[in-house]
Amino acid sequence: MDCVQYRRAHRALRWTMTGAICISVLFHFNATISAQELTAQAVVDSIDRGREFLVKQQNEDGSWPTRGGSHVVGVSCLALMAIINSGMTAEDEPVQRGLKYLRSLRPPEPRGTYQTGLMIMALAAAKDGKRDHTLIQSLVLQLENSQVKTGPDAGGWGYGPGMAIGGGGSADRSNSQYAVLALRDAVHAGVPVSISTWKLIKQYWSTQQSADGGWGYQSKVGASRGSMTVAGIATMVIVNSMLGDELEINPDGTPNCCVNQDDDESIERAIRWMAEHFSVGSNPGVNSWLLYYLYGLERAGRLSGTRFFGKHDWYREGAAFLTERQSVRDGSWKGAGQESDPVLGTSFVLLFLSKGLAPVLINKLEYNSDAQANQKPDTLPNWNHHQNDILNLTDALSGRPDWPKLLTWQTVNLDLAIQGAGVSVLRQAPVLFISGQDHPEFDEKEVAHLKQYVEQGGFIFAVDNCNGAGFDRGFRELIKKMYPQGEVQLKRLTAEHPVFRCEYLLDAESVELYGVDVGCRTSIIYCPDDLACLWDKWMRFPSKDRSVKATSMITRAIRIGSNVIAYATGREPPNKLDQEELANKEGMQNQIERGFLQIAKIRHTGTWDAAPRALGNLLKALNQKAGMIASTKTPSLPASDPNLMQYPLIYMHGRSQFSLSKSEQANIRQALENGAVLFADACCGSQPFDQSFRQMIREMFPTRELKRIPIDHPLFSEQTGYDVRRVRRRQMEVDDVNQPLKAQTVVVEPLLEGIEIDGHLAVIYSKYDISCALEQQASVACAGYVPQDAVNLALNIVRYALLQDIAFKNKVQGIKVD
Repeated sequence: MDCVQYRRAHRALRWTMTGAICISVLFHFNATISAQELTAQAVVDSIDRGREFLVKQQNEDGSWPTRGGSHVVGVSCLALMAIINSGMTAEDEPVQRGLKYLRSLRPPEPRGTYQTGLMIMALAAAKDGKRDHTLIQSLVLQLENSQVKTGPDAGGWGYGPGMAIGGGGSADRSNSQYAVLALRDAVHAGVPVSISTWKLIKQYWSTQQSADGGWGYQSKVGASRGSMTVAGIATMVIVNSMLGDELEINPDGTPNCCVNQDDDESIERAIRWMAEHFSVGSNPGVNSWLLYYLYGLERAGRLSGTRFFGKHDWYREGAAFLTERQSVRDGSWKGAGQESDPVLGTSFVLLFLSKGLAPVLINKLEYNSDAQANQKPDTLPNWNHHQNDILNLTDALSGRPDWPKLLTWQTVNLDLAIQGAGVSVLRQAPVLFISGQDHPEFDEKEVAHLKQYVEQGGFIFAVDNCNGAGFDRGFRELIKKMYPQGEVQLKRLTAEHPVFRCEYLLDAESVELYGVDVGCRTSIIYCPDDLACLWDKWMRFPSKDRSVKATSMITRAIRIGSNVIAYATGREPPNKLDQEELANKEGMQNQIERGFLQIAKIRHTGTWDAAPRALGNLLKALNQKAGMIASTKTPSLPASDPNLMQYPLIYMHGRSQFSLSKSEQANIRQALENGAVLFADACCGSQPFDQSFRQMIREMFPTRELKRIPIDHPLFSEQTGYDVRRVRRRQMEVDDVNQPLKAQTVVVEPLLEGIEIDGHLAVIYSKYDISCALEQQASVACAGYVPQDAVNLALNIVRYALLQDIAFKNKVQGIKVD
């Protein structure tokens, strides 16, 4: 085939693809989402409508109306908490009015335990600086003074209309849980609560748990209820975290974290009760207060790190149930009885939906081991030597500058994951935490799943517990099993690695971290020091008895953990349902062996395969989002290969310096002059790659230069696919080796450059990262577009590269296409 015939055939092929793309764009942008499909966007839309309803109901004085005019303070606090957790801040006028109302109250308001507790929670949720510190302090004192101190109900709270119970008295689980929630929020707001109060709380709840594992409303003999059992789970998690064991220091100055500990089974027993009695359509054990129960279910699941009660995904089932029952007319929710008040009902539901949607930052891996099989009853399993480690690390990161205001975690069982949806279960969080003291003994199938998790963009963070030689040896063996050809290795990270600067400035000499580089980043980090022991002892406001040395060691460990998580996530973990949808999509197999569209990747002398799955993920996105038929196989060819001429799109990326010979450049140039398009980007904004790419273009096209593609170009418009004229891009604000990394996500016009040949773009180049974002592997140190915008931008580039040939259709008229 001579050059002219080839050009005609090549144009014809691309014209056929253009028709397919036009059809796919039409169908994609006119499709509607099924009402039965629960997505993050559907939940967010539901939350927005519910928040709008509450804002419209707010009174002029900042309070909210109630049925019968009673409990105005408590309901107003719930409504204020709901709109804050649904996205509003102290800067928004409805929140300002609500706070002004609460601050205007004078004794005897707020009355009773419920309203006092809710007022503390609302003021703490607003995070309006230290303005309410004194007010919260006085309310905390009232709660502490009204706690039952003696008798069988010691440690609990009753209704306490006069807030002067003290001494003896009766208590119930409902009032008690709201007091505990308020005291926890007070601590997070900087108001201390006495250790004696927390000890009494633990005594009350642990001694009154029913034999079946649940809790009733009052006394140990009452029948267990769903609402009270979820209250018990959340309370026990909170109180265990607030008490925290004191850190013992060995004579040599090392922490003594591994004294024999018994497993506190109260939470596990309650979780088993919930698994057996789970429901989202009723409050188990009592036919009332459904929405109140669901709000408690959210707390129990989130705080305990429980994604499933038995086989039930509590958030997905609860959210599906609630979104289907939202009022079409005004966006409110109503329950039965007192919950028929739409302000009360909507407040409970919004708190469930918004707080339950919080990003799952870390999955803590539950696995089996030989040591676990032989362990004594009531002793801690190998994977969970430090029960509050990830809870506390997540808590320490929540609300920090540049982090989401609420983060959560969960436990994931490796065996159940393999039996179920596989890697997509592990992908429900961006970080998988593995720890232990003894050899973990992962089998072949487990090793394969862990490797797939990393290859699909996951990050493994491992910590050796109690200086366990068994775990250290076992984890190093795991890496060798995952990569038996030695293609990657576990190596000590040096001071140049960004993990030492991601959140705090750490000393690489004294902080011993090992890493495995996979794709765009270090995707596995291992610490042989027992950081988890120190996380387990972390308290937001430690007791005055804790030594300065112990506090210093714990702070250091939290900072190391924070840096690793910041590096792994870029401080931008997706919300729960978005992460799940992403995991399900990226876990799909390459079902299209031979497709309509194929894209070739160029091999060069640099790191030509820095993001090995980026192109495959882009092709999957074309199939899933655009209805195209694209091959998910990604052939890689040397730049000199004459077969480049067979591909309409050529893809190129890297992280290091590279060069091409004159003959290689001539081959690429011929492909571009024949109508192909070169799409390239610098992984994580790599300057060495950027400089090499620009040099290559100058040598290939000495009379042309890369020019910025104007924002009004069709490439960026929705007529090509998506409106990407404004996108989110991560950029470095501080990149000094002597200071912590400071990155900011800004909304900007995309910066793409190109070269035209015969009136069409033959080269489309981004000096900011797209490829690593396509792999979901962009770290805080990666200068480039956020994943969703990178996908949309890349889809537009591919679509435009084909659609632009419409302007040349006269050149292919009359050519027969098989």
